Amino acid sequence: MRFRLLAAGLTAGLVTLAAPAAEAFCGFYVGKADTSLFNEASQVVMVRDGERTVLTMSNDYKGELTDFALVVPVPTVLKREQLHVGERKYVERLDAYSAPRLVEYFDEDPCTPPRRVYEKRAPAAPSAAGAPMDMARSKSLGVTVEAQYTVGEYDILILSAKESEGLETWLRESGYKIPPKASKALAPYVKQDMKFFVAKVNLKEQKATGFKYLRPLQMAYESKKFMLPIRLGMANATGPQDLVVYALTRQGRVESTNYRTVKVPSDMDIPVFVKGEFNKFYPALFEKAHEREEKRAIFTEYVWDMGWCDPCAADPLNPEELRNLGVFWLDEQNPNGRGGGSQVVLTRMHARYDGEHFPEDLVFQATNDRQNFQARYVLRHAFKGELKCEAGKQYLTNLDTRHQKEAEALANLTGWDLGTITQKMGDDAPGKKAGKESDSWYKKLWK
Repeated sequence: MRFRLLAAGLTAGLVTLAAPAAEAFCGFYVGKADTSLFNEASQVVMVRDGERTVLTMSNDYKGELTDFALVVPVPTVLKREQLHVGERKYVERLDAYSAPRLVEYFDEDPCTPPRRVYEKRAPAAPSAAGAPMDMARSKSLGVTVEAQYTVGEYDILILSAKESEGLETWLRESGYKIPPKASKALAPYVKQDMKFFVAKVNLKEQKATGFKYLRPLQMAYESKKFMLPIRLGMANATGPQDLVVYALTRQGRVESTNYRTVKVPSDMDIPVFVKGEFNKFYPALFEKAHEREEKRAIFTEYVWDMGWCDPCAADPLNPEELRNLGVFWLDEQNPNGRGGGSQVVLTRMHARYDGEHFPEDLVFQATNDRQNFQARYVLRHAFKGELKCEAGKQYLTNLDTRHQKEAEALANLTGWDLGTITQKMGDDAPGKKAGKESDSWYKKLWK
């Protein structure tokens, strides 16, 4: 069971707490690594401009709806109008658009004179939790119910608390299933005088929606803090948790201010057999990069102006989709900025965190950097035709070197065994030259 949200995986329970190197980003898109490749990956969308934030918490809770409970620290008491139930499809669109991807190229016949290709690039277009206890008992525990609403299929309370033990007791006595010793996780937020957004499922309203799943919760608020509370989600975590943050600003790239933010290794040539093993390749690459950064870094997987993409794993989100995610500043006259930069820059960040390596909540800042970046891995197919010209012979000589570099790059990225990689490369492996006679190995032996 899980409802991995708010930056953290607030989990169920408390929360459910020799080719040219520079070819720009052109190429033929062939595959992507979305969040489904990672077990129990949380997804959070943060729209930020100035001190205004719209937060979308993607819900993939699995389990009895009567067991569902969500507790999220928030900076202020939220009004009913600041809460909304969104649609999962918009988060899925962001994931598809920004996912790490494979692209492939096919070598041309080196014996054919090169031809110029001109490209015109266009923008792509009865519940388990009981009713709140009486006011006298709440007061004795130092808990105040600041507000309560039913929003879609959720019953929501906004709480304040004087001390964390009282809040833990209040939640338990009100029927919320939270992990043991939750007060330790709640304490830092109580000390900061933060409020607590508490949600459970209204079974009658859930049935009326017709949905088989719980939809994302959205909240809009103003705060000087651009942050996500992840410590609360570690209260009942059994191990490291994956979190993907999609940050949308009109300023530029988003980065963490209290953890290293590094770009995931990208733009490498790798063997073509990876096309059939991308679901193994990217998780292995991420794990290796995570270890190299001593498990303390946040990885940037994508930064792009939302007006276009190249190559596109999915079309950029249109103005309606962006508004549904909370982008509130879109210019009605030129919503996609076509013919120039758009008003929305997407940053996709991926963190794998635990209490030992991520002792603090995630704090972010928007920068003025609008330089595009994507996690992109290149497959280059060798030319398989007959090669009799001098340029063809040189191509075959260079091909072995290229394949060796691809194999070494893959081993370095993933930690996979180099011998196994070479074996999987098959006919394209180093030493097996495309288009060359089987006995050609000895022809240059004594030259």
